Amino acid sequence: MKVLSKQLTFLEILVFPLLVRPSYVLGGMKMKIVINEEELEHHVVDILRDMPNNQILLDHFLGGAIECEADAICDGENVQIIGIMQHIEPAGIHSGDSYAVLPPYNLGDFIIQQIEEHTKRIAVALKTVGLINVQFAVKDDVVYIIEANPRASRTVPFIAKAYGQPYVNYAAKVMMGKKVTDFTFNPNMDGYAVKIPVFSFEKFPNVNKELGPEMKSTGEAIQFIKDLKDPFFRKVYSERNLYLSK
Repeated sequence: MKVLSKQLTFLEILVFPLLVRPSYVLGGMKMKIVINEEELEHHVVDILRDMPNNQILLDHFLGGAIECEADAICDGENVQIIGIMQHIEPAGIHSGDSYAVLPPYNLGDFIIQQIEEHTKRIAVALKTVGLINVQFAVKDDVVYIIEANPRASRTVPFIAKAYGQPYVNYAAKVMMGKKVTDFTFNPNMDGYAVKIPVFSFEKFPNVNKELGPEMKSTGEAIQFIKDLKDPFFRKVYSERNLYLSK
């Protein structure tokens, strides 16, 4: 296993836990957090068995980090951030499986400023025309970039619904030649909107309910709350962990 031996040489500079990520997949397919050499070897072999010649990425996993994401519209030069969401579950749970709050519920101004600056610089550097989603991990007041996707994200219709704004319409017109500055952005929402992942485990009783980097939700819902004293938010926040609460 020459490929595997090359992967293991990185252990001299990387520290467990590691996030093992195959390239060119959707929904976090075959992504896994490994904690030792045995798990790493087993998972790399498993990936190569199902995806021969696939490129595999090894990322250092930030345990206990806060995950958040930003969606924006860019015309190649100008960038308008349409929403920043903070996940309730810690980093390591796929974004599609996480409860997320719009706007962020406890990120300070310094962190939000970094997220905004990173999002704008990445969008312009990628020469994005249309929508872009950037995911972040925040730990010890440092903002790390997980990935950037210059395309529509599943969070865009959620943000548009929450703020009552036709962001998809704006993005489509930007792709057809309009500029971001041609539109008036006026988000309107009192309180917070919570993205609720929807699971179908009752239809698949033998599926492992443990949550992780591989997406398992089959949809999502929205819950509006007035403030963070709301019983729904308090319940979800108190149950946050790396496993499905029930």
